[in-house]
Amino acid sequence: MLLSKYLRGYALFIWEVIVNVKAHINSSMIYSFQGNIDMAKEVLNTRWLLMYIPVYLFGIWDSYRTTIDMNKVYLLAEREEHRFNSFSLGALEINYLDKRDPILAVMWSSFIPGLGQLYLHRILTAIFIIVWLVVFYYYSHIQEAILLLVLGKVKEATSVLKPEWLLFIPSHYGFAIYDAYINTVENNKLFKKELRGYLTEHYQSEGFQIKKGRKVK
Repeated sequence: MLLSKYLRGYALFIWEVIVNVKAHINSSMIYSFQGNIDMAKEVLNTRWLLMYIPVYLFGIWDSYRTTIDMNKVYLLAEREEHRFNSFSLGALEINYLDKRDPILAVMWSSFIPGLGQLYLHRILTAIFIIVWLVVFYYYSHIQEAILLLVLGKVKEATSVLKPEWLLFIPSHYGFAIYDAYINTVENNKLFKKELRGYLTEHYQSEGFQIKKGRKVK
């Protein structure tokens, strides 16, 4: 998903959630954190667990391989000064390249994951993150627990939580914040490059040259 390979990212994300829940991996992790190793082993469903491991390893390998390939494409595009579309007008959305504030992207993602992506006009990722946040909130009962905690009912707040679903939320927040920050920084670099190219093409004299070691005022 960080590489904007949406279909592949969505498929692996959904697969991870389904298999994690069916194999009771999060529940096993909770017992292992508590030092209850025997219960951690007992709660695992090995029929699902053995399907989880190869797909998990594939996701790591494929993201690494794709990153290497995309870096090569980036170098080619950089050397060839390849043009890119900076404005898109569609029936559902007006998308354009603009300078954004990384701190704002992080702030909105910290409030509700997905808002940082909306701030960047990354609509598909934003919808996907928000929908799954609602799923994790609903099944973990975290909203009910927060309300009970505010009312001072600590034991009830603890008992109402579903830890196996709750453990999805930290990584979900972490991904949303990191994705929003990184994409804001990279979009700003792309905006500067596009602006530099536009000014060079339309306003710079054709005979203008910068010689090595020469200061330009």
